[in-house]
Amino acid sequence: MINPTIKLTFISFALFIQANLYASSAKAPEIDLSENTLSFREVERNLTKLETSFYDSTPDKRNDGLTPGKLNDKATIIALAKEIADGKHAAYDSLLIAHEGKLVFESYYAYGRVNLPHYQASASKGYTSFAVGRAIQMGYLSMQDLHKPVLSFLKNIDRENLVTGVDKITLDHTLSMRSGLRISREKQQELLKDPDQVKGQKLAQTYFSHSTPVTGESQIYHYQSMDPQITMLVLDAVLPGAAKDFIKKELLDKLGINQYYWKESVNGLPEAASSTNMTSRDMIKWGTLLKNKGKWQGEQLISEAFLNQATGSVATPTDDEFDYSGYKYGYYFWGKSLKVVNQEYEAAIAWGGGTQMVIAIDELNLVVALTARARNAGKETIEMLEQRILPTFVPSD
Repeated sequence: MINPTIKLTFISFALFIQANLYASSAKAPEIDLSENTLSFREVERNLTKLETSFYDSTPDKRNDGLTPGKLNDKATIIALAKEIADGKHAAYDSLLIAHEGKLVFESYYAYGRVNLPHYQASASKGYTSFAVGRAIQMGYLSMQDLHKPVLSFLKNIDRENLVTGVDKITLDHTLSMRSGLRISREKQQELLKDPDQVKGQKLAQTYFSHSTPVTGESQIYHYQSMDPQITMLVLDAVLPGAAKDFIKKELLDKLGINQYYWKESVNGLPEAASSTNMTSRDMIKWGTLLKNKGKWQGEQLISEAFLNQATGSVATPTDDEFDYSGYKYGYYFWGKSLKVVNQEYEAAIAWGGGTQMVIAIDELNLVVALTARARNAGKETIEMLEQRILPTFVPSD
């Protein structure tokens, strides 16, 4: 949606050469960009697996806004990196760590590349949450607006034939997966086939007209893409320009993120629930923004009040496939108390399917970014954080 098409020459040959080159190279593996145009998806489909993984406890400076540092207890983290490289853990593509504002560890495995944006899946929802927080910081929305009906912002919705209860849906609901909207997957797929029913606010019109009635009983946590899509529609409605331009200018450009992919939704707006791709280094930037309570390089980009709510406990998450006991859910961010010996540290997490994670632990001044191709590896990853990564950064008595 926002990024120019990623380019690559002689992709299959170049990637084959790269995979072998980095078997002996001390540099982080990269994609060789060129003037010949191939779509981002073609780049991903033709990506070859690294024959030798890369890990570095003294990352290079790349003029991308990150300050490199040194990892003090490098033996522990490098031992973990070697285990990942040897296939003893989930199928990770990258693991990066920033401590006290400096990038102190960087590693790439399998399909990870330092300059290639990795799909984020539902971690993208966290970036949507940041966009709402930026709008509040700039005065386009207020904290009080979060509790107003979304219909009060969506002026193009025809109020006739809406199902009962949609007038009770607020941004607080859609940001925490509690809109109460319920449409079967099959019905959604059928509705989205008609372009006349999905462009702009017509998408909300379609959802509000075809959902089952919204009630107090239905306005509980229910993980679905409809809620973030409604949030993005409201954001687009209150801004003086398009949401995609706002996201680029006020978030991506501010963070120095220029190599990325953000898909356009069927309604013409940025996808709010998934379909972004970010480099692992840029994921560290998002995590730093989270850890620093909305500040980036001294500027308050995101409303601190909003982030406190976004990383708090707004909804009780449930799922048939994963045990979310011990987790909390805010505004598209997960919360988890991580235990090291007898001490607990609160983590805020942007979390996507396949185990894409941006993790911020304020008390330890720590940010961790992980990309992977590992379905249902969340429990293992959290355990790895608790048992292998966090103890390295916990101050000794």
